[in-house]
Amino acid sequence: MHQTGFVLSGGGARGFAHLGILHYMNEQGITPDIISGVSAGAIAGVFIAAGIAPLEAHKILSKGGFLKYTKMQLPTTGLLRLDGLKELLAKEIPYKNLEELPVPFYAATTNLTKGRVEHFDKGPIEKVVMASSSIPVLFSPIEINTCQYVDGGVLNNLPLEPLEGKCKQVITINIHPVNETGKLKNLTQVAMRTFHLGVNRQVEEIKKKSTLYIEPKELYKYDLLKAGKADEIFELGYNYAKSIDMGCLK
Repeated sequence: MHQTGFVLSGGGARGFAHLGILHYMNEQGITPDIISGVSAGAIAGVFIAAGIAPLEAHKILSKGGFLKYTKMQLPTTGLLRLDGLKELLAKEIPYKNLEELPVPFYAATTNLTKGRVEHFDKGPIEKVVMASSSIPVLFSPIEINTCQYVDGGVLNNLPLEPLEGKCKQVITINIHPVNETGKLKNLTQVAMRTFHLGVNRQVEEIKKKSTLYIEPKELYKYDLLKAGKADEIFELGYNYAKSIDMGCLK
């Protein structure tokens, strides 16, 4: 039984808010004993699980814009490949497999082949995190053991299930609030908005199961694919965490 588990949602470039929130909590002595993340939450979470401080992880991930981690390709199974993310994880994470991480970590993925959500806590870090982050249409699926995998948020953007019965308290961070939007201008925006709406259907149920549920509403103002305001998003997360009453935590 772990003391504190963290659930980190997906949300593209808004993932820097995860690191701001975690940085504040770290200052208060609240650290995860186990983590479950998906997409941007899997990227942020694997750095924390590897023992890298939230502020340091932010510095590493914010060095380049969104396109730094992607490469264009002929649009057969996706518009982009996450080659840059693979290289970054290989360079910065000093472990090869999830089971080697100092903090137990789960990454949620969607198995396209079998049509189900799968939570990995073992296997190659780069492949699993890339799979968890591969937004359909935008990114090509990742193949693991003959199956094709995409973003876990397709079926579960708040992957609390792997932590149920394993933690005394669960802190859930949702960086994907839904808000009214303006006119969508291109295929990428339509794909992202459709994906965005689909991943928030479980929020009320997850709130009931969480000791503390965190959702900075102002994040809706930030584009999911533009990391140019990484520092601003990090600060938003940090300041939002400061405003929360954490008296429910042990």
